[in-house]
Amino acid sequence: QVQLVESGGGLVQAGGSLRLSCVPSVRILSLNMMGWYRQAPGKQRELVASIASGGTINYTDSVKGRFTISRDNARNTVYLQMNSLKPDDTAVYYCHADVGMPVRRYWGQGTQVTVSS
Repeated sequence: QVQLVESGGGLVQAGGSLRLSCVPSVRILSLNMMGWYRQAPGKQRELVASIASGGTINYTDSVKGRFTISRDNARNTVYLQMNSLKPDDTAVYYCHADVGMPVRRYWGQGTQVTVSS
């Protein structure tokens, strides 16, 4: 079992910034991949960004150039820096961690991000 503790959500005006944090209960380098998904009301959960253990990073097109995912191995934390936020970014953001083979995926409890226009 992997527990994930998220923090950093909140309410921000359009154009503002927020940083989300996710701390796993195991060594971060023991995980295959970590990342962030989001789910807006009435929509499916979608991938926002991911970072693999080897450092490969992926972003969904709508956040490229605005969001940055990073990993601090010493702090055992993954961050999602979100800049130039838009109302369309409003959603519950979920951290995930993939471990093992076959892969098992674990989820955080979610943190609300609300961007006002």
